[in-house]
Amino acid sequence: MTEPEAIPVTVDADDPLDGPRAWCHVMYGLHAVSAASGILSSATIIGAFVFGWPSIIAVIINYVTRDKVRGTWLASHWRWQLRSFWFAALWLLVAGLLALTLIGIPAAFMVIVGTGLWVLYRVIRGWMALLDRRAMPMPPSAVAA
Repeated sequence: MTEPEAIPVTVDADDPLDGPRAWCHVMYGLHAVSAASGILSSATIIGAFVFGWPSIIAVIINYVTRDKVRGTWLASHWRWQLRSFWFAALWLLVAGLLALTLIGIPAAFMVIVGTGLWVLYRVIRGWMALLDRRAMPMPPSAVAA
């Protein structure tokens, strides 16, 4: 499956999105702190990302501020962050269900490690695109909505 192309963005010096873009940096930073705490502590990356206060605060900020970016290129970053969080939570639930069986424990471990790496990828890729003032790729159905 191929990813849709990122939408090119032109930026003015008096960009009205400077405030929301700053909030987006804050949210990526909070997610990065959660992921880093999973790396640097006995927690897993995905566990710290889903249950860590910094990520939970970022998700709350995301929901509270997303109306301000609706219809702009920044909306793709809000969507990217929310989908990263909720899909990580879903995969953590899958890993938990797999771990209930003795046979599923190795599979649960692989899901946890794989999802942790995926979370790191999503945070880094999203933040790098934000720094370059680029929108995140979105499927055509999401762009039309």
